[in-house]
Parts: sequence; structure tokens; C-alpha cells
Amino acid sequence: MIANPTIFTFASPTDLILEIPTDTSSQVWQQSQIFSNPASRYQAYLNKLCFLAVLKWLQEDIAPQATPWPSTAALPSFWEVVNGSTISVDGTRFVLVPSEAMDMSELRVAQEWVDIPSWAGDYYLAVQVEPDENYVRVWGYCTHELLKSKGSYDGRDRTYSLDATDMIGDMSILGVARQLCPEEPTRSTVVPLVSLIPEQAQNLISRLGTSEILTPRLEIPFQLWGALIEHGGWRQSLYQRRLGLPEQWSVLQWLKDGVSQRASAIGWESFSIQLSAAGARSVKEIKHETVFSRPLLIAGQSYELRITPMSVEDSTIWRFELRNAVVGASVPGGFKLKILTEDLQPFPNNEDLATTAVEQLFVEVALESGEGLVWSVEPLPENYDQEILKF
Repeated sequence: MIANPTIFTFASPTDLILEIPTDTSSQVWQQSQIFSNPASRYQAYLNKLCFLAVLKWLQEDIAPQATPWPSTAALPSFWEVVNGSTISVDGTRFVLVPSEAMDMSELRVAQEWVDIPSWAGDYYLAVQVEPDENYVRVWGYCTHELLKSKGSYDGRDRTYSLDATDMIGDMSILGVARQLCPEEPTRSTVVPLVSLIPEQAQNLISRLGTSEILTPRLEIPFQLWGALIEHGGWRQSLYQRRLGLPEQWSVLQWLKDGVSQRASAIGWESFSIQLSAAGARSVKEIKHETVFSRPLLIAGQSYELRITPMSVEDSTIWRFELRNAVVGASVPGGFKLKILTEDLQPFPNNEDLATTAVEQLFVEVALESGEGLVWSVEPLPENYDQEILKF
């Protein structure tokens, strides 16, 4: 809900004042208690209040199709270690930068949202959060290009700052600008980060995974830090380690104990199928096979990703399948299923491409114990975030 700005005598007429319902504030405070330390809990609290209010405004006043990036389920893994969040509208990124500070002379943005290639936004919204007064105030915005060209970088806390006089303070211009100037460049060039190998990533996660380190983002060089948390699977692993959770993405553990809580939260589930062995004479000889599945939404259509262990002599082959969720429907031509190593490298026979409509796409992989894989589908599913599945 947009509040009446006339009752906020301190606010500029061009500021956007968004109310926070009291019950929402209470619920968000309870939800924020899952983080690893008081600083992260409060950071998550402010970020979620900001996120919920601005998302509702965007959906109601500018773009009904506005969605969280990469997904609602992924947001806690960001807020544990960095301030800010992103909303996507048809590929345009709005980075929300919340603060409690009354001083609105400048916008300060964490370097991650500017210099990690896949995190960079188009527009950066400065948001003052007043949890006790139940409102947020969006007081200005700028583009990534402006932040990089006119902003100042502070290496002490790894932030970019931009003076308020260089920002656009009238929030009503934002929607108009997107409609009238859709081709106007908003992003500056971002230099690629270094590549990490799995051993490096695991060492960094072990080192930074203790909740006693309040600001892990400042503990190692930015190139290493950025490369670590840009990878969705490694970022989730760091978050879970800091919360003291057991491994959540071990498929072998899922076979023993069922799908983990975190994996279930994003849609993974298991079911059994019957395999009638040739010549079987009794019910005891009928084999049951466990299948893990996850729903995907691609271009508005429902699909299903399946993982099935297949015993071949003394080894196990893991079969990845992409199917249409509707029985009898196909996977369209142009779709691709790709399986990558933990550090996102291809390997022989790691993908299947549908040149025409097919019943399913599949990739079969033989793995050593302890190996991790990352699945990917083209076109990219909605709410996609990289997952490292351990085998």
C-alpha cells in the first residue's frame, strides 16, 4: 500500500512512501531469527521488509510480472552475507539497497551488486527502512552505468557510493523512463571474476562458515569472494555451514533418509516406481526404484526434472531426465538439458538437445563417490539458481 505522503512532513513530494502492515513486520521479525548471528538477523529483517514493500509496489503500479531474483527461496543465502536484493522485470534488474540511516546524502551499494557479473543490476533503488514506524521510503535511484562512472569506491567496506545530487529523486520517472527509453544503456561493463576449483571453494566455505565471522565478505580478496558466492551452490553451502546445518544436497543421503528440508522447500521430492524383472515369478522379485523429481516452470509451461539411480553390474549410473509435466505432452525443439561439474565445466556427453519435439531429454552419468554435479536447462527455468547435487 502507498501511504499518503502529506502526513510525512519530512519527506520530499517526490519520495515514494510505502506502508508496512504491523502483522507483516511481526512475521518478518520471527522469520529473521533463522540467521547465524544478530547482525545477519537484523540485516535480513530490514531487507525483507524492504523487499516485500517494493515488490508489491512494482507489481501493482509498474509491472505485474515483477519477480524475485533468482528466487524467494534463495534470498536468505544472500542476506546472511550481504545487504541488498534484486527484483526482475522481463530481464531488467532492480537492485534494492535498504538502510535505516536518516542521512540521505548518498547511496551506498555493496560491491557484490555492482562487480559480480551475474548480480549486476540495471537500476539501484535507495530505500530508507523505518521498522518502528512501519514504512519504507524509496528516495531515489540510479543506473549501474552511473554508479560505475560517477560513484566512488571505498575499499574499507567494499561499497560504491553515489551522491544524492547525481541520482534521480522523482520515483514517478522510473516507470516512464523504462517505457520511453527502453534502449537507453543502463549497465556498464563488468570484468569477469577468477575461476575457482571445487577444492578452493570448499576450503573457503570451511574458513568462512563459522558464525563468529560477522563479515565474511571482507575476510578474503573480492575476486575470490565474488567467485565463491556468484555460484548458487557454493553460496547455499556457505549459508548452511554458517547455520550449522548438515549437508542438504547429498542425493545418496536422500536415498537413505528422504529428501532434505532445504531441498524439499524448493520442490524436490521422491517416489518409487516398479520395475518388473524379466521372468519374475513373485511379488518379491519385482524391483522398486527411487526417483527424485523437481518441478520446473519454463516459458509459462510446467516441466519435471528427474534423477534416477540405475544399477549396472557393480556400479551406479545416474540418469537425469527432463519431461513435460503433462502426461503425453512433449519437450519442445530447441530445449537443452545440460549437466556440469561442480565448477560448471562440461564433460563428454554431458548434454542432450531436442532438435524437434521429443518425449524426454536425458543424460546418463557415471560418478565417483563424493562428486558434485550442477544441472541446467535451456531456456532457463523461472527462479533458477545453481544447485550442487552431491553423489
